[in-house]
Amino acid sequence: MAARGRFITFEGTEGVGKSTQMKNAAATLESLGIDCLVTREPGGTPMAENIRELLLAPREESVHEMTELLLMFAARAQHLHTHILPALDAGKWVLCDRFTDATFAYQGGGRGVSKERISVLETLVQGDVRPDHVILLDAPVETGMARAKKRGELDRFEQEDVDFFQRIRESYLERATAAPGQYHIVNAALPLEQVSASVAALLTALAKAPQLVG
Repeated sequence: MAARGRFITFEGTEGVGKSTQMKNAAATLESLGIDCLVTREPGGTPMAENIRELLLAPREESVHEMTELLLMFAARAQHLHTHILPALDAGKWVLCDRFTDATFAYQGGGRGVSKERISVLETLVQGDVRPDHVILLDAPVETGMARAKKRGELDRFEQEDVDFFQRIRESYLERATAAPGQYHIVNAALPLEQVSASVAALLTALAKAPQLVG
């Protein structure tokens, strides 16, 4: 029976380079002979991708914060139970672009939804499943937003103001400070080559470290 894989998530505000570093991380693990699954949230399965489209599409209708929160966890439930957990059980490492830390940051820090409400849904959907490690790509909000605008048309979240993203960044850093053994902060404002080198070194170190059980 294969040993359980490790669950690694990549977090950060807009424009910090998560997509690029996910590819870099996958290549690093493959070079070490580790089979991995690369996925994202919201999304990761056909049904969850449909929910992603609902969440990200700009619209005139105001989206209530609870509607947004429930859709996030609906997509997560499908993604986790049909895609992530089977891969982990098969011994694969799972690299996920965002997970529940993003909900605490965006819906919690950004929208003002209470941590208690988010925690209730987290337990309902995930049980005791949590990422083994969280790689937080951190950069000043202005830097990230400038990069995001260069990518083209902005989605519903990217159209929010600077204060919204500042609250998100603060929420991420607060969570990282509270659990330094689980969270690894990478300075994403540095040149791409330096960020990639930091992420590769981190993944290499995690691959060599013994896996904690329980």
